[in-house]
Amino acid sequence: MAALAAATLLSGMPAKAADLTAAPEVAPEAQADVAAAFSPWQVRLRALGVLPTDSGDVDGISGSDLSYTDSVIPELDITYYFTKNISAELILGTTQSSIHGDGSIGSLGKLGDTWILPPTLTAQYHFTNFGAFQPYVGAGVNYTIFYNQDATGAATDLKVKNAFGVALQAGFDYMIDEHWGVNADVKKIFLRPDYEATVGGADVKGTAKLDPWLIGGGLTYRF
Repeated sequence: MAALAAATLLSGMPAKAADLTAAPEVAPEAQADVAAAFSPWQVRLRALGVLPTDSGDVDGISGSDLSYTDSVIPELDITYYFTKNISAELILGTTQSSIHGDGSIGSLGKLGDTWILPPTLTAQYHFTNFGAFQPYVGAGVNYTIFYNQDATGAATDLKVKNAFGVALQAGFDYMIDEHWGVNADVKKIFLRPDYEATVGGADVKGTAKLDPWLIGGGLTYRF
């Protein structure tokens, strides 16, 4: 009887061993399927309206104000997803704006032009329980670079200083398929750079309260 029991036990061991060795062969395939289903990279190409707030001042001049031109530009953004809900987005684009005297200095007219490069990095939370409709909110930091500045009219010199700003964001993607979608996005940037200028032979300085809205729409591609 002992011999029979031992034989039965030994005959079952190969089958169990085979089961144990076969299990790992399935795991890599399942892991590959999961990896293929989620790529962390995404890009968007949008048309972006840059709408600054018409506000600012010249130090020491009561009632002085400034106004700026609106613009529409192409804009590229790159998004990296840490999870399906949490991501970071970097937007890239550049535009030109004209600066005009307003309020008590409105008679000065156009004071100059400057190109603006406002790279903005935001952290986003994506809501994924609405199917193809995928809204998100975000907040982050902006650093705006002013370049190719030209004084005009009564101004003979103009220097708008680079500045940091805070950005708030809301938008959504509507995914047409696994890779392609359409996007709408709104950002508010709180941006108030200092400037220096020479106007009518006098050196002046103040703060340009730009605080622009960035309103965009375009295409989304997920890798």
